[in-house]
Amino acid sequence: MSASGDGRDAGPDDGRARQDVRLANEAWEALFRAQAVLARRFRDDDVWHEVSPTEYDVLYTLARHEDGAGDAGGHGDGLTMARINREVLLTQGGISRLVARLLERGLLERRADPGDRRAARIVLTPRGRAVQRAVGRRHARAVSTAMTGALSREQLRQLREIGRRLAGGDAPGDGGGGGTHP
Repeated sequence: MSASGDGRDAGPDDGRARQDVRLANEAWEALFRAQAVLARRFRDDDVWHEVSPTEYDVLYTLARHEDGAGDAGGHGDGLTMARINREVLLTQGGISRLVARLLERGLLERRADPGDRRAARIVLTPRGRAVQRAVGRRHARAVSTAMTGALSREQLRQLREIGRRLAGGDAPGDGGGGGTHP
């Protein structure tokens, strides 16, 4: 019986659709598992002397926008707590506590938002920038070792483009350019 329930045999398109669904789900599972394995490996690396991986994520997010690699809101004017929360993927309370710890340790500074007197912007201090760069160099070497040990240069390029497409929403035939990647 067909999926429509009309008693006709399923056509070749139905089989192809099932194959596509299965392939898409297998690809998602492989991507998800690879991310989990690599995240665990990177978390356990001996590179997190000054900050935890989550604290580093905040420092990296601020540095990326400070350098102008992020979209609007970069170039040294810091980010709002709401923006940090969107990019770091923790609960609002978790981000607030984490930022408070980094402020206490002198790695971040809170500044008034010139565009909104009620808001504050969080910026890296010179010490925070130095910590981010030191940890970032060690972490980048660990990432490179893991990725180049498993994939060729061409595979790395393909993976980068696939990841950008998935994250940015670019799809074949949509004219491209829908992503926010650099």
